[in-house]
Amino acid sequence: MDTVFIEDLRIETVIGIYDWERKIRQVVALDLEMAFDNRKPAASDKIADTLDYKAVAKRLIAFVESSTFQLVETLAERCAEIVLAEFDVRWLRLKLAKPGAVRGSKAVGVVIERGAKPA
Repeated sequence: MDTVFIEDLRIETVIGIYDWERKIRQVVALDLEMAFDNRKPAASDKIADTLDYKAVAKRLIAFVESSTFQLVETLAERCAEIVLAEFDVRWLRLKLAKPGAVRGSKAVGVVIERGAKPA
């Protein structure tokens, strides 16, 4: 199966469990891999036949910017649910990172896989 990806999509949101985090906006970074059969769009050369990664990104940006979750786990799960429900995607791997959350590390976060990966 082919994979369409979005890498290092940076979005500002309210995220965190501490009182000070609830008062500021922080950047989260999304990496997304989505199973999609690219043969039809490759043959037609038409955007209508593709998994429109710009539409996916715009939808996730709108959602994440307006969210106020405490846990990156919750935010990652909700983002995965949106992609699976609203786009023609049966499997995805989503990495949600919170840069600078732990001193000395580049980022922390979660990686989740949802759906059934086609052969």
